[in-house]
Amino acid sequence: MRFDCEVLVVGGGIVGLSTAHALAQSAPGTRVTVLEKEAGPARHQTGRNSGVIHSGVYYRPGSLKARFAVSGAAEMVKFCAEHGIPHEVCGKLIVATGRDELPRLHALVQRGRENGIPVRELGPAQIMEYEPEVRGLAAIHVSTTGIVDYGTVAAKLAEISGAEIRYGAEVVQISRRDAVGVAVRTADGTVLRAKALVNCAGLHCDRVARLAGDDPRMRIVPFRGEYYELARPELVRGLVYPVPDPAFPFLGVHLTRGIDGSVHVGPNAVPALAREGYGWGDVSPGDLGGTLSWPGSWRIARRHWRYGAGELHRSLSRHAFTEAVGRLLPAVETSDLRRVPAGVRAQAVLRDGTLVDDFLLREAPRTVHVLNAPSPAATASLPIGREVARRVLAALAG
Repeated sequence: MRFDCEVLVVGGGIVGLSTAHALAQSAPGTRVTVLEKEAGPARHQTGRNSGVIHSGVYYRPGSLKARFAVSGAAEMVKFCAEHGIPHEVCGKLIVATGRDELPRLHALVQRGRENGIPVRELGPAQIMEYEPEVRGLAAIHVSTTGIVDYGTVAAKLAEISGAEIRYGAEVVQISRRDAVGVAVRTADGTVLRAKALVNCAGLHCDRVARLAGDDPRMRIVPFRGEYYELARPELVRGLVYPVPDPAFPFLGVHLTRGIDGSVHVGPNAVPALAREGYGWGDVSPGDLGGTLSWPGSWRIARRHWRYGAGELHRSLSRHAFTEAVGRLLPAVETSDLRRVPAGVRAQAVLRDGTLVDDFLLREAPRTVHVLNAPSPAATASLPIGREVARRVLAALAG
């Protein structure tokens, strides 16, 4: 087989671009081509999040999320400093507003310390020293949390990776010969051949895995996260989060000051009617049918219908959304909230309804699939990229 490159990377989000960069760093001279179906990088999860550099305080010690978020946060700050990308390490508060949340808050203190993260416990008066308008019974301050525009980071990775990046290149067919290589055809009929394939397709990663002939044993179920912008940004100095429910991989509606000075409120988490369903009017019968035909989707619905009903209510009612925010920020009014573009989380769900709570990497002959990489994947993108590069280089050497 004649090869156009050594490695084909499907997906031009921050994880795919970080993988291309890591391949160049680990094995200089390796020819890498990135195929991205959009007209530019970071058009979906990477470019539609709250821009937080997560500390790693939430994640189970020893998990990929914990390891890669902690190291990735420090690396992301260093990367931004080296390349002149605006960023700030501003810290954040996680605030308990009800007594039932206090045990979970204390558990986060322990988890943070097990992950090697500096955590400071605060009482009500100390909360107001950080955030005068925020109210709570107790809180923790996590000093290593920061903010950045991940779209800018992704663009820089694309610039310095040395990879050939093809935009408008949607993958529609994959032919893999285990002992030889991989051939990929794009929607315009172009065929590219490589020695190995990396699947970083995000919202479509399970589909790409099946195109390659592999059973991903999971399904991407898209959840839309809706955001508002605070009309009075002076109400919030930095980042303020509620205590998350450990039963879900979502962090709850929070307040995040962006690198541009604006303050975003959100996201909630409602089922999206398309994999790229950024509004209620975005409906894909094929995507919706795929979600409804997956047994895990129905098991999630039966198990967590109360939680889902609350999220749906807040999606449809600005007043209900304001009430949820008001638990943290009593001064907020409905008129303070202005809708801004939503994001969609690519959440991997197993057949039994389990929401995959860690990064999920799987290997097949001459292939590495990244099958679950929602938040904090942007924070952790540099170490994730190195790990994927390590695996694909081992496949090439094998």
